[in-house]
Amino acid sequence: MNPIFIVVYTSWFLSEIIFIRVLRVKKTDQQKADQGSLLFIWVLIIIGNVSAMFVTFYINAPVGPAPVMEYVGLGLIILGVLLRIGAIRSLGKFFTIQVTIKEDHQLKTDGYYKYVRHPSYTASLLSFIGFGVSLNHWVSVLLAGGLACIAFAIRIQIEEKVFLSHFGATYSDYKKRTKALIPFIY
Repeated sequence: MNPIFIVVYTSWFLSEIIFIRVLRVKKTDQQKADQGSLLFIWVLIIIGNVSAMFVTFYINAPVGPAPVMEYVGLGLIILGVLLRIGAIRSLGKFFTIQVTIKEDHQLKTDGYYKYVRHPSYTASLLSFIGFGVSLNHWVSVLLAGGLACIAFAIRIQIEEKVFLSHFGATYSDYKKRTKALIPFIY
């Protein structure tokens, strides 16, 4: 495998491990709101990514010309990671990996959050789609991107129940004017 791919894949994976280690819920935060969804996300993502790699050995379904599509995929992974970092930084101290309400939690509705309610998931989804594209395989795109999308959709439902409970009508109004994952679409 090309060293560039190894560096990008490894950096992407390590960034997620760092997020998990650094952005955990603190003892002062509301506990048990996550409902095990972080583990569920990781299980689906691992299944999706391993399946995406595995299927490339048995089915020929290129997205486009090689090596162009592989590098486009790497670009999407990098863009997704950078956007995710931007979304995390934008939310600041209120961002955690587990679903929680932090002390003095404020609803953010500007910056990335003006366009989508869950920009971190949007960015991650872009990286997973990029992974499938980097494998230059349609089925891989569907497996990596599709399973991540399912995991995020379930997680969004859990998060939004917590946010509606905490922020009430303010969050309900925000939901009405802002899409969940894809600006102006969904």
